[in-house]
Amino acid sequence: MAKTEIKTKATEVGVADFIAAVPEARRRKEAAVVDAIHRRVTGLEPKMWEPSIIGYGSYDYTYDSGHSGTMCRAGFSPRKAALTLYLMGNYCNRQGEADALFARLGKHKTGKSCLYINKLADVDVDVLEQLVALSWDSMNELYPR
Repeated sequence: MAKTEIKTKATEVGVADFIAAVPEARRRKEAAVVDAIHRRVTGLEPKMWEPSIIGYGSYDYTYDSGHSGTMCRAGFSPRKAALTLYLMGNYCNRQGEADALFARLGKHKTGKSCLYINKLADVDVDVLEQLVALSWDSMNELYPR
């Protein structure tokens, strides 16, 4: 199998500059709130992962197929369509806890490892922070630092 170039890599673009350039004022404010949540949970300064992911920490992975790479441990993107948070998606032995938090979160959609929020005002921000913390803990369990 030919090795493919990984497109999402850490960059030297400034996170504050990226957030300031988000076109919609509401999305910029939401990005600042979600950034603050991630900084509290992770204790880390973010980096940009091109082209539009604000990421915290990193980990190395290898799939069964042999594909490998490095990605941020936690992150989000203030996309136009939805505020997108990249969560673990597999909460180890804590799936019941995750399900209970999602039930209390408010209006949202999920993908395999993504949480989509149209407006931050539609969700309980305290529950959101608990989900980010649960995801962070699960990542650290599966990929010890």
